[in-house]
Formats: sequence, C-alpha cells, structure tokens
Amino acid sequence: MPKRIPLVCQHLENVSRDVLEQHQEIVRRYVRHRQGVYALYRQGKLYYVGLARNLRSRLAHHLKDRHHDSWDRFSVYLTIGDSHLRELESLILRIVKTPGNKQKGQFAKSEDLRRRFKRDLYSEMRLKLGDILGKTPGHAPGKQSHAAWNRRKPVLAGYAQGGLALRGRHKGKTLWAHVLKTGLIRFEGKHFTSPSLAAARAIKRPTCNGWIFWKYQRAPGDWVTLDHLRK
Repeated sequence: MPKRIPLVCQHLENVSRDVLEQHQEIVRRYVRHRQGVYALYRQGKLYYVGLARNLRSRLAHHLKDRHHDSWDRFSVYLTIGDSHLRELESLILRIVKTPGNKQKGQFAKSEDLRRRFKRDLYSEMRLKLGDILGKTPGHAPGKQSHAAWNRRKPVLAGYAQGGLALRGRHKGKTLWAHVLKTGLIRFEGKHFTSPSLAAARAIKRPTCNGWIFWKYQRAPGDWVTLDHLRK
C-alpha cells in the first residue's frame, strides 16, 4: 500500500493575535517562508479565511489592513507545497460563509452538476409517472401500453442523461459512442438500446459486456466504467 502523503504537515490553532505583536520571533520561527491556509476569528466566530505563500508576512499585514479591528484570534495550517492551496481555500469559502471574505471560492476545472442533476431528476420523475399511469409520459392515453413501451425502452434511459459521451478501447484504438436523451446509444450512425449491443458492434463480436467495455467521464479527467452508473 503506497504511503499517504499529508496535505497539512503542521498546525497552530486558536491563538491570540497578541502573540503576533508581543512574541513575533516565536511566530516567525514557525511560519516564516512557509505556505498554508489561515483563519481569523472574532469572539469565537470565523471571520476570514485566506491562503499565503509567506504566512508570517500575511498575518503581520492583517494587523494593519482593513481587517485589523475585526479579529482577535487566529489559526494557521502549514502545507507541504502550494499546488492545492487555491483549491483548498475555494473549498472552505464555498462551505463556510465568512463576513470578511468578499469573493466566493472559484474552482479551476470542477464541473457544476446542478444542471445534470436537474435533468436526471426530471427524467426519473417521468419514468416513475409512466409506471404509475401505465403509459409513456408525454403520450396521450390509449395510444401505447406501458408494457409495449417498456420492451423497447433503452437500458440507459433509467441511468444516464442525454449528451453523455462513451469511449472504449479495442486493439489499440479508442472508439467513441454517444448517449442520446432517449437513452439510445449512437455508434457509427446506428442506434442501440443497450451498452452491450453497442459494444458488440464496436468490437465486431456476437457478445460483449458493454457495462465494462464503455467508460464515461464522471468528472473532468475521471473516466470510469459504465457499470458505475448502476452502483
């Protein structure tokens, strides 16, 4: 098992700001030229969160800037490296609303799932409505029975949303497919009702487990097997 590399290597929590004014040498010894995240508090409540590549300088600056009368205690969290500092600060600011921070944390490449979640929720509600009424949602009564519709229902209609790209590898080549809003899988101009039918066509064999063959992008850069949709 690989050794886990810590993000925070040292920390000092809930210290009076008087330490910065009366014992600067001690503080300098710990945090000078060290990077990390810090938090300022006022009467036990979180007031401000920030990051710095030189924590001693930043904390000393807060003794004189616009925040100087707004905090009485602080905490510092020293990190190994600074590659994730911006993301860590953004994560904290999106979870905790602080009166001293003017900006909301921004992620560099994170996908906002709200639109996809709304689409999936709407699709699931339509399917449940079809089960209750015994008809395909959106069709007039009597035109088509639920049993007849269900026999032709694409497998992914209950799992995936439209616009989902799929990829698979076969003989050193990357093959691409696309999930439509109906749940049908489009591959090389043809439509398939299940991942396995599309995968079998892709590798030109009678059968293939499409849930393992195809992968989708769960998050930017994070490709996982289609089977994850069922778990």
